[in-house]
Amino acid sequence: MFNDWSARDIQAWEYQPLGPFLGKNFASSVSPWVVPLDALEPFRTAGPLQESPVLPYLQCHGPHSFDIQLEVAIQPENAAEQTVCRSNFKHLYWNIAQQLAHQLELTEGGRKPIVFADGTERKFLEDNDTVIMRGFCEKNGLRIGFGEVRGKVLPAL
Repeated sequence: MFNDWSARDIQAWEYQPLGPFLGKNFASSVSPWVVPLDALEPFRTAGPLQESPVLPYLQCHGPHSFDIQLEVAIQPENAAEQTVCRSNFKHLYWNIAQQLAHQLELTEGGRKPIVFADGTERKFLEDNDTVIMRGFCEKNGLRIGFGEVRGKVLPAL
């Protein structure tokens, strides 16, 4: 599991044209587990049909995705974590061989807040929020875990 954190307010300013300040990766978090591709073979599956033609060097034949269950949660300081997204790696439009390049913006740029069980909302992450990502494969009694990656947003000094 790997989280390349995005600073959306900085990223929006610099992404056209691509700027030097790296708002897309202002921080990185990685889980403690490394899973070799060979261990994922039992979970190999087809991904979604790519409707737009891709360049020849990105064309793939056969199943090039993996059935990996994914979950993302946010934990405000001194509060219970809440799952904000469950998905599966096999739904990603770009597979591993195509240099995974898909992002999902759950709040649609802050227009659609995530509502927590206690009624509080998040349009964007706030200071002291912890983001938790988990992933695993499971099939026919076999389970391979990717561990958990956590990162806490600290306030500016």
